[in-house]
Formats: sequence, C-alpha cells, structure tokens
Amino acid sequence: MRRWALPALLVAALVGAWQLAASTDALADALNLEPFLVPSPAEIASALWESRSLLAENAWVTLREILLGLGCAVLVGVAFAVVLHLSETLRLAFYPLLVTSQTIPTVALAPILILWLGFGIGPKLVVIALICFFPITVNTLDGLRGTDPDAVKMLRTLDASRWQVFRRLEAPTAAPSFFSGARIAFVFAPIGAVFGEWVASDPRLGGLGALIREDSAHLETARMFASVFVLSALALALFGLIALAERRVVNWR
Repeated sequence: MRRWALPALLVAALVGAWQLAASTDALADALNLEPFLVPSPAEIASALWESRSLLAENAWVTLREILLGLGCAVLVGVAFAVVLHLSETLRLAFYPLLVTSQTIPTVALAPILILWLGFGIGPKLVVIALICFFPITVNTLDGLRGTDPDAVKMLRTLDASRWQVFRRLEAPTAAPSFFSGARIAFVFAPIGAVFGEWVASDPRLGGLGALIREDSAHLETARMFASVFVLSALALALFGLIALAERRVVNWR
C-alpha cells in the first residue's frame, strides 16, 4: 500500500496546489502570463474529454511510430552488441565510435534526415532508433562481458560449442542488463517520437507532436497539456510492459 499510496498522495497534493494557483490566477501572475496561458487541471481534464477522439487518433499514430522505432533499436542494438562481444577487434574499433556518436545532438541531424527521407514516417523512426539504440547496445554488451569466465571454462571442458555457451550462459547472464537498457529506451522513445513529429511531420500524417505544434500556434494550451498527459500515459504503459516482460523472462531474479 505504501508503494502506491505515498506517490498518489503526493500527486494529489501537487494537482490540488496547481488547481488552486491556476484558478486564482496566482500562477499566471507569478509567471507574468495571461491567465488563459496557464490552464488548471480541471481545464486540462475537460480538454482531454472533449478532444478524446482527436487525441486517441493522434496517439495511435505516435504509438505506431514508437513501436516500430523501438523494434528497430532492439534488433539492431542487440545484434550490434553480440557482434562486438564476439569480436574483440571490432569492439576495440567500434566502441569508441559508439560512445562518440552520442555527442552528436539529434536536433542537429533532424534537418539532414528530412532532406534524405522526406516528411514521412522515415525520419521519426530514425530519431527514435537513434535515441534508443545506445542504452540497449551498451547495457547488453556490458551484460555479455560480465559473464563468469570460470563458468565459460567449465562449459568448454564439457565440450560445449560456441553457440551453446552463448545460448546457455552468456545470453541469460546478459538478459537483466538488456532489460535495464530497454527500460531506459522505452521511456525515452515517446520523447524521440514527439521530437521527430515536431520537426519533420506532415500535418496530414498526424501524431501528438504535430498536434502539440498546431495547438501551440493557436494557443490551445489546455489541449497541449492534455497531449502531454497522453504521452506520459504511453510512456508509463510501455515501461510497465517491459517490466512485466522482464519478470517473465528473467524469472530467476
């Protein structure tokens, strides 16, 4: 009960304080803004209900992009980690480049991606994959390299093949590390999707990022907050799914 009750009480207290500050215009005065630019939680809830069809339609577009981008990041990230683990030469050559790649801001690559891939779904998938690729690859590689060398020697004395060592020992050892990286990636994936929709979106394709950009231009602040709420709900749902998958797969923990 304490695990859920304490956060729920804290959220309720924050929402209540927000409602009081917004309804009395105290928050708007503190930020030196017009009152309509600082919606209250009640106004956000009203916008969430009144625009539920529009939000659901755009949320489905964003969710599809997130799942496709995450799928690409998981497949490529795990494969890359396995290759670097199996080849010390490739690991010494590519690992510094892998770390260096994270120093390049995604916002700087967005215009290039638009020129190369257009305004469709392509740039969004690349942005999501780039954001999610690094934590999955690095954590999986660390998990593979953390395999007990004595256990490897024991399997080899039992005439185990390289594939058997990987399947029976290295892969299970790396599974917890993979899920640690996946949890990070699943939380950041909605951020990448919204960023991709914000800078490289065709309005006809929809998406919560495109909706937020449109609402920002029309000063629809309540619906902007509603879109952010839906994005947060998507991120929490994805985190819950990956946590559930971890419990089922890594059941020995």
